[in-house]
Amino acid sequence: MWLSNFTLVLPNEVVSEGSVRVEDGAIAEIRPEPVAGAAIDGGGRLLMPGFVDLHGDMIEREIAPRPNATMPIDFGIHELDKKLAAAGVTTAYAAVSFATESVYGHVRSLETTSAVIEGINRLRDDLLIDHRVHARYEITNVGAAPVLERLLNADQIDMVSLTDHTPGQGQYNNLQSYILSISERRAISEEMAAEIVAKRIAMRSNPDIEAKLKEIVALSLKHKLSLASHDDDSAEKVAEMHDLGVTISEFPVTAPAAEEARRRGLWTLMGAPNALRGQSMSGNLSALDAARAGLLSIIAADYHPAAFVPGIFKLADIVEGGLPAAVAMATGNAARSAGLSDRGEIVIGQRADLVVVEPGDINRIRATFRAGRFVYSDGTLHPLRALAA
Repeated sequence: MWLSNFTLVLPNEVVSEGSVRVEDGAIAEIRPEPVAGAAIDGGGRLLMPGFVDLHGDMIEREIAPRPNATMPIDFGIHELDKKLAAAGVTTAYAAVSFATESVYGHVRSLETTSAVIEGINRLRDDLLIDHRVHARYEITNVGAAPVLERLLNADQIDMVSLTDHTPGQGQYNNLQSYILSISERRAISEEMAAEIVAKRIAMRSNPDIEAKLKEIVALSLKHKLSLASHDDDSAEKVAEMHDLGVTISEFPVTAPAAEEARRRGLWTLMGAPNALRGQSMSGNLSALDAARAGLLSIIAADYHPAAFVPGIFKLADIVEGGLPAAVAMATGNAARSAGLSDRGEIVIGQRADLVVVEPGDINRIRATFRAGRFVYSDGTLHPLRALAA
């Protein structure tokens, strides 16, 4: 099947009126001009690689859209699948957490998180896009270690991140602000919120934390999984994580942390919503500032996959390399950091995971392909005969 007359976003250049031939789910040929008799005429629209999302928190919203409204897990996975395809995501790592002390504790219990992980793996072959599991190990929740170890040994996990949400450091380094946030979200008094925070701080003194952390790291590396650290707030923290075997620094909180991550050869990941808004939701390092300083290598959906496309265009205006470099942050860089060598670029031999974008005041996704097959279309792009090609 030929896709003709597209503006191709290749690894190092943008080619107008280019064409791509898809065969057996892979990219078989690329030409810098339109071809006659193509199955699909792009009308000059952009053709990008499908987005590889290493950190998406959205599954929790699908299974528990409100605190007291729980939906069936399989239903939630299928609903998220459709939304991700429509957002141009073709490979998605669901960032599921074992963190019962969090605001979302009702869906981060050991039982619910395990069921979500097992559901994703069970449904994987029936879903529109390629779903994988990113297990977030909250290091103070040592009771989760045996559950995570069981899932790792059963090959149910594809990536692991090490998270420490202890108040007073990392993402929550401003204690008073964090107390106020809990008070507002839970509709409780500041005194009650302060008690919750004090309890969480006390959990960090558990003598079993370091031993369990090393066990999880060793098991993850044994299974050849990519390891990430979460919310690094200092060069010292980055160094500590690097020495454990971490290769991805997720959401570095400060510029010095991002600088140290880059110096040590780590991939640095931040949220596409941060890039779109120009600021962190928590008041931490801006993705745009990190990009301007050459410290950003990957963007992820975080909590809003629709932010990928506008986030890419924001980054394209400021990063060296322009649009191809910005697209790589959501595609090739993300894939390589996760050990995926078969996707993320419009290159011969790569999977035909592709996204069609209509440029304009609001850059709109018109279609998404996974392995050369339509998994989303808004009806703009193709005649019906293309669906059967």
